[in-house]
Amino acid sequence: MHRLSRYLVALIATFAALAPVTAAADPGDGASIVDVRPLGGRQYEVTVYSAAMNRTIPVWVSHPNGPAPALYLLNAVDGGETGGPWTNRTDVAQFFSDKPVNVITPIGGRASFYTDWVADDPTLGRNQWSTFLIHELPPLLESRFAMTGRNAVAGASMSATSALDLAIQAPGMYQAVGSFSGCPRTADAAARTYVRSTLELFGANAANMWGGDDNPAWSAHDPVLNAGRLRGVALYISAGNGVLGVHDSLTDPSIGGNVNTLTDRLAVGGAMETVVRGCTDSLVGALDSLGIPAQVVYRNGTHAWPYWQDDMHDSWPLFAGALGV
Repeated sequence: MHRLSRYLVALIATFAALAPVTAAADPGDGASIVDVRPLGGRQYEVTVYSAAMNRTIPVWVSHPNGPAPALYLLNAVDGGETGGPWTNRTDVAQFFSDKPVNVITPIGGRASFYTDWVADDPTLGRNQWSTFLIHELPPLLESRFAMTGRNAVAGASMSATSALDLAIQAPGMYQAVGSFSGCPRTADAAARTYVRSTLELFGANAANMWGGDDNPAWSAHDPVLNAGRLRGVALYISAGNGVLGVHDSLTDPSIGGNVNTLTDRLAVGGAMETVVRGCTDSLVGALDSLGIPAQVVYRNGTHAWPYWQDDMHDSWPLFAGALGV
């Protein structure tokens, strides 16, 4: 097992024991669309300048003919920068090729939790992702692509927590939220340890994100503590249990017969999804206690992209109904 995998296993054990930047315009300028490049069919690469972060962000957009609502699909912990975004990891382009919805995936935001950080980080730089996703990006895309103002947001792994948090921070903006294999806890000691360890893998300091342990931001961004603010939002919440699932075999295309790949997925992905299941149970329990409905999908399986592709497919009927298409 390689070094990163061993570190991840140690990270998970600790938790369980506790229960591209480019030159941009002047920062005084407002957010703007810098370039729109057709990729063929209904796909576009849109380059957006974020005034809040003073840099340009590439955004993949799948745009149907005519006005349609939006589904913001957030990348996992690498922000789509290294292992690849949704478009490389799944059949997202093909799946949505005939759906009456704009699908929007920003590229970037590794280890950022897609939130506004309290301070710039020496490694990751300036992260003001909530501002970008809530205030800067939507009006630009709505103007350029004739969107309807109805929105859904979904994420996998790290960004599953982010998707829930965005809905909490921007009441009424999202009609549906998808949390695919996320750990929707941030405030308790175990959750803070997990978040810090995740950011450390990318050389980042979590104190620059939400401050020290006494900073109320850790609680303000906790979907379990703030579950009541999700009332009225259509929710799709999934988690595996860490044991062998339908995609955890040598014959699965994502494994391709590679024994080392399968071994790594079972050791690392299995342990991670066990943690995810416990976190998800906390959120589901909080929602149940408040009488807030959710489509909850529990399954055998590990922490891996093929399951999130399944989630993307399976959540679409819920999203479509909430978006009115």
